Amino acid sequence: MSSRVPSSSSLSQRIEAIRWFHRIDLGDGVVTPGLDDTPAKLQRIQLPQDLTGKSVLDIGAWDGFFSFEAERRGAKHVTAIDSYCWSDEGWGGKQGFDLAHSHLNSQVTPRHLEVEQLSREELGGHDVVLFLGVLYHLKHPLLALEKIAEVTDDLLILETKVDLLNSKIPAMAFYRDRELNRDPTNWWAPNLLGLEHMLRSVGFDQVKVVSPPKSIWARLLRKPTQPGSWWREVRQGRVTVHARKATSSQT
Repeated sequence: MSSRVPSSSSLSQRIEAIRWFHRIDLGDGVVTPGLDDTPAKLQRIQLPQDLTGKSVLDIGAWDGFFSFEAERRGAKHVTAIDSYCWSDEGWGGKQGFDLAHSHLNSQVTPRHLEVEQLSREELGGHDVVLFLGVLYHLKHPLLALEKIAEVTDDLLILETKVDLLNSKIPAMAFYRDRELNRDPTNWWAPNLLGLEHMLRSVGFDQVKVVSPPKSIWARLLRKPTQPGSWWREVRQGRVTVHARKATSSQT
């Protein structure tokens, strides 16, 4: 029996039934209504345009935008892992990933894994590892970076929240409850120097900031997300770094 191609109306109904975070282009003018400006984030992280022949690991894949984009750019194999977001415990679930995966006829391999479960024995090594918007959700960030370093053969692209940007020493902010974006799953955010030192401590000798936080003037003018948090949020931002080990090749 031949497979039946879903009509545009049925596809729209399926999309509308899902709570999306990523904005994924499914073709024919159909883009999922994610809250995140994912295409803008793609520009900031500077994912290599040509991934031909590369193996890619997307940690915290959620709806899968970056996994599918790596596949579109020629990666020979992409593994997408998630746990919390795919378990329906949090804001969304795995329905978005599954719909996009099916509609795009994707060969991305999904794996339900926690970051702490990463190992070379479990996953092997990967040429490019994406770790986007996850670090500050982890109770044990340095342990996570150790695990990630073990499975990174060449390039780690890490995007994260940073804090204490006025500090001149390596430091990390701890959020006890809902202090960061009113989200109890946010635990830690390093400053830039702290992030660099952490990455170097787990074996990344080359750490390059490719997307720095907004300027101090932009941070001074922005509206706080919570009452009374203006000064604390002035010290916060987002950053993307590319990290490599001394033995890794340049792409």
